[in-house]
Amino acid sequence: MMPIGLLAHSLAAFAVGTGEFIIAGILPNLSADFGVDIPTTGLLVTVYAAAVAIGGPILAMLTPGLPRKPLIVFLLAVFCAGQAFCASAPSYSWLMAGRIFVACSHGLFFGSGSVAAMDLVPPQKRGMAMALFLGGITVANVLGIPGGTAIGNAFGWRWTFWAVGASGLVATWLVARVLPPGRTQLEHGASLGAELRALNHHQVYLSYLVIGLAMVGTLAFATYQVPAMIVVTGIPQGETPLYLVLSGIGAIIGIYAGGRAADWRLMPSMMTILLAQAGMAALLLPAIHHAVSLAFGMLFSGVIGWALNAPVQSRILSAARAAPHLASTLISSAYNIGIAGGAWVGAVWIENGLGYQNLPVVGVCFSLLAAGVAAVSWALDGPVIARSPCDEAT
Repeated sequence: MMPIGLLAHSLAAFAVGTGEFIIAGILPNLSADFGVDIPTTGLLVTVYAAAVAIGGPILAMLTPGLPRKPLIVFLLAVFCAGQAFCASAPSYSWLMAGRIFVACSHGLFFGSGSVAAMDLVPPQKRGMAMALFLGGITVANVLGIPGGTAIGNAFGWRWTFWAVGASGLVATWLVARVLPPGRTQLEHGASLGAELRALNHHQVYLSYLVIGLAMVGTLAFATYQVPAMIVVTGIPQGETPLYLVLSGIGAIIGIYAGGRAADWRLMPSMMTILLAQAGMAALLLPAIHHAVSLAFGMLFSGVIGWALNAPVQSRILSAARAAPHLASTLISSAYNIGIAGGAWVGAVWIENGLGYQNLPVVGVCFSLLAAGVAAVSWALDGPVIARSPCDEAT
């Protein structure tokens, strides 16, 4: 049975994950209220991702010796305050400032939270612990984002931010009540120099590259999947949320399957997942032309895409376990760089007339690149490669 502190962490991840992605659901509302066009309003997503990628590591370098539990509670309190600020923003510029403020706490929360989650369980259960922690983000995709969008449509976008802040407040209270004190980075003997040296390991820096490449391949299609469904598949716009829910259900299955795989055999699992991602992207090329086949494609793409998270993060945190503070925070940066890169590559692809229907080609190419990097990293491990790094910690 998983510790109650891990469930509280998962709820916090749900709140923070909803806060990051909810903008996509209320873009038209924000655009109309502030009098700015949709592309400009969309910068609220782009700038947020950039702030997570940059601000998180900077804060991680400034806070390596702080006690972990008070730090996590403080970051969640900042998140809640930021949601209240966004809900009250009088203009687009002030809302942008609020988003940047929240984003800085986002990166450090997922970095510190992932380490705290793994510390709550024995080494052989760390993959599953990571999956449960990250499961909060998948639930945000299935419930939080559609729910927040519905609230915004019914009562106005400001109530969406109030609702996200309220869920964060509940999570903050739970984490403060049930999370054990845990360790500090100073107890690891981890100075800033040690944190930086922990990054100089192929299992760490090559895994960041795997994350970035895989996310570019995934987000190039995922960012534009709704217009692709409308234009290519011929699905009515009102029905597109049903397909997104299928993708979210697949994500929930995938993240827990990935946790099991990480606890079984980490590197063979990671290689299999990356090659399966490339194969699934290839299958989307014909599937996108038919509604039924696309539905199955969205479901299985969600499973395979999210299955990578637990293995790759477990590999990073196991390799950097002597000084995990900065290394774990840079995981969030790698993901957000991939998110920004995928959206940009997809935009360039479409602007050059290559078509929505061919976007999965990007996924094939970048998934294969990620698999190649993972293969190099695996080869550098030497002879002890059949076991998960989590097993090596025992």
